[in-house]
Amino acid sequence: MTNNKLPIVLLLLLSLIGCAPQSKQEQTEQKVLPNKYATGFHIINEDSCLVLEVMEPHLYYRLSKPYNRLATSSTTQIGFLDALGVLDRVVAVCNPELIYTPLPKKPLDLGDSMKPSSERALQAQLDALLVVSYGQNNPEAERMERLGVPTVYINEWREESPLARAEWVRFVGALVGKLEQADSLFQCIEERYLARSEQQSHRAQPVSVMLGNNFKGTWYVPSGNTYMGYLLHDAGAEYRYAGDLRGESVPLTVEQVLQQFADADVWIGASANSLTQLVDMDEKHRWFKAYRNRRVYNWRKQYAPSGANNFWERGVVHPEEILSDIVAILDGAPDSTLHYASRLYE
Repeated sequence: MTNNKLPIVLLLLLSLIGCAPQSKQEQTEQKVLPNKYATGFHIINEDSCLVLEVMEPHLYYRLSKPYNRLATSSTTQIGFLDALGVLDRVVAVCNPELIYTPLPKKPLDLGDSMKPSSERALQAQLDALLVVSYGQNNPEAERMERLGVPTVYINEWREESPLARAEWVRFVGALVGKLEQADSLFQCIEERYLARSEQQSHRAQPVSVMLGNNFKGTWYVPSGNTYMGYLLHDAGAEYRYAGDLRGESVPLTVEQVLQQFADADVWIGASANSLTQLVDMDEKHRWFKAYRNRRVYNWRKQYAPSGANNFWERGVVHPEEILSDIVAILDGAPDSTLHYASRLYE
């Protein structure tokens, strides 16, 4: 399949490349199928074809027929494709050990996502290698393009809110000819998410939360204007950095974390698998109230020893399930009610 990726200046010429309008007026007519939350892409219904616009890097993709032979470079892409029921179209993957969901057929291993094998990608005869942009571009994706491997950017990770990330299922749906199904799916996800959030808008008893882990002397906590910041807000949690809208994580020292979160009721997202391991990592962890009260959770309920984690696969597509987990944690609900979170024991 031809993957037409066009620079901005050629947008008005799209109709000359396969869409064939009848008049000048028709040539300029476009129908944008609007997003509700996502800002990183647009879907344009132009005459007889769909045009997909990605904002970073700013590119256009003209779709004359669905993409049927795909390779993935991120596990979130597996989540989107699985939600649309098209995992059978995945013929090659990067980092197969990190994929949690079983694939219908064994894919070609492209190696590490930071430097995938172009030889194997060419061998796979792909309609597209799904890639991610870091900063303004992805040098490896550009290298693949030069060698003749078509690429498509899937940048859901740049979105700040959970529903904005999940809405990228519409972009993927358009790629694989399942836009109507994707629209219906996203509508259900949104309805469940908003209904769950509305239930928590007037939590009677506030529950304070701490997040994250010490990484080489720095403890990064999300601000309120981030993916996890939105989830905590929508779950009705009490969180110290909820009002910090810088849109990125806040670096703290362990001492600052102790000063600010020592009395937090719950610790979510710990990197340990047990309370014993948590203390082995750092004795200071004993000083947190959440540890003393045994209310520490990780995101490893659906986790494989290889590092595969369904939290980053299905969870990105279904933030209503992650929201449900956080609400259950705040409520002290049984562990059996959790989708992705797991409580730490000795």
